Amino acid sequence: MPPHSAHASPERRLRSLYRGLSAADRETLLAFAEFLAGRAAAAPTSVPAPEPIPRPEEESVIRAMKRLSATYPMLDKACLLNETSQLMTQHVMQGRAAVEVIDELEAVFARHYQRLCEAPE
Repeated sequence: MPPHSAHASPERRLRSLYRGLSAADRETLLAFAEFLAGRAAAAPTSVPAPEPIPRPEEESVIRAMKRLSATYPMLDKACLLNETSQLMTQHVMQGRAAVEVIDELEAVFARHYQRLCEAPE
């Protein structure tokens, strides 16, 4: 087995060790790595708390979206797209009041956050 430098990266050291193993030992090492990766993926993770940003008295719907995205960075924005774009359309195309739309946007983000917290691990 080749000597290992203390300065070598862990990945480089692992590759070097892997190359020195027999085919059977390589399979064992891969099986163990897959086990560890699966265990790490199955470990429960806690959902971070929202980072509340106060709502200004005068706020546009676009700024509210940015504020809420910053407040709830843990949410998948793709999952919010349908509801948020409908509300944005109601505001822009149908003239719905910004205050009403922002109230609903806040409810949408809060609801999605609650679902994320309640999701089974």
